[in-house]
Amino acid sequence: MAYVLALDQGTTSSRAIVFDATGRVRGLAQAEFPQHFPAPDRVEHDPQDILRTQFDCAREALANAGVAAREVAAIGIANQRETTVLWERASGRALAPAIVWQDRRTAAECARLRAEGWADDVRARTGLELDPYFSATKLAWLLDHVPGARERAERGELAFGTIDSWLVWHLTGGRLHLTDPGNASRTMLFNLHTLAWDPVLLERLRIPAALLPRVVASSGVCGETDPKLFGAAIPIAGIGGDQQAATFGQGCLVPGMAKNTYGTGCFLLMNTGDVPVPSTNRLLSTVAWSGVEERASYALEGSVFMGGAVVQWLRDALGLVRKAAEVEALAASVPDSGGVVLVPAFTGLGAPYWDANARGTLLGLSRGSTGAHIARAALESIAMQSADLVEAMLRDGAAPLHELRVDGGAAANDLLMQMQADVLGVPVLRPRLLETTAFGAACLAALGCGLWTRADEIATHWQLDRRFEPQWSAARRSDARARWVRAVERARDWARE
Repeated sequence: MAYVLALDQGTTSSRAIVFDATGRVRGLAQAEFPQHFPAPDRVEHDPQDILRTQFDCAREALANAGVAAREVAAIGIANQRETTVLWERASGRALAPAIVWQDRRTAAECARLRAEGWADDVRARTGLELDPYFSATKLAWLLDHVPGARERAERGELAFGTIDSWLVWHLTGGRLHLTDPGNASRTMLFNLHTLAWDPVLLERLRIPAALLPRVVASSGVCGETDPKLFGAAIPIAGIGGDQQAATFGQGCLVPGMAKNTYGTGCFLLMNTGDVPVPSTNRLLSTVAWSGVEERASYALEGSVFMGGAVVQWLRDALGLVRKAAEVEALAASVPDSGGVVLVPAFTGLGAPYWDANARGTLLGLSRGSTGAHIARAALESIAMQSADLVEAMLRDGAAPLHELRVDGGAAANDLLMQMQADVLGVPVLRPRLLETTAFGAACLAALGCGLWTRADEIATHWQLDRRFEPQWSAARRSDARARWVRAVERARDWARE
């Protein structure tokens, strides 16, 4: 039997999963690595930690599966997006810590660029908001602050990449400098319409084109690993940013299908077909994947900053529970939130608000409010923020949502999933395999190497765990949404000086 090895390189840990040709998990491994916070607005990773943990996990997953490298048909890569690495081509050595997607050090630079009137043009070219979240200003910062970096970049001595590029470079012993359109579209340097690096944006940000990786299809053999790494050369046949890979792994292959990943934050992506849909509601238009159909597929995306992190706050800051898993029982001990509404804007609000000055707000407290009511309001806040994204997508002209497919750690919370169905008014479908990011990378690779021949084979391997049907009346849903909107308005712009 042939196997596929999925490398799932995330923000706090690296994972590797071996799938067989039927999509079953045969072996897995995971390793956390340190997070570095050198200043309040900075988040960094050691690029070597990423390589070490990811390659060690790959070897361990193969060993756990009892599979030799020569039995692996292909490798698929899924990765944390936007995180930026700058390295030396001659040695493969990173010149500085990786600047993580959460890092906000370029906020002032982005504000300056917005003041100069760049925001609309950036949105038109890339489908993105002009924000420190994306790679472009991170890379410009590195070129300005690493001694000699800009001059070396102009001489072609340096390479830039998101984490997929960093992995491919070292998987292939420095032979290949690649990315896929989905990852490229998260840099704020990639033109959504031409599917190429945008020369105007490169010039504006003073980024030499020689730094950039070659863009290849998300699904298709693009090279092979150095045989010394795993004992035999393995074709690399799939590359996708983590959220794009999860969307693919959920089988959201038809326009209007959508998935939501409930991790630290929430990431909701809706397939919009082979044409990018411009957003007038501050959502992101992004490449989903390429190489599967004749034309690239696109998606609308909305990000919620505080998803599962709200539960961590209940545990660590308030001490309402000892373990995150206890939140469901606590919240379920009361029939409703008793009028309590939590807006978890602890680090501002993401889409569709993009309000950096919003702050966390707890409203509707009475003498009878308890920790259980606050816990229930916390779970409802995750569902409400995700509903904000769906409503924004509808206003942008997306097809009506008929169901929502879910994954991520917090998707295991039955109460939260029922709340999500109630708030949206559509069924929520949770698959048996919640590792849909890794599964999506494996699917891209299986198609890319010819192990699978059709994308719709994903549907035959996707298995339902539970379907959550909405139980609220339309009137109750409308009242709850109106109360949430009122609460958000009170949270917005709170920290403005």
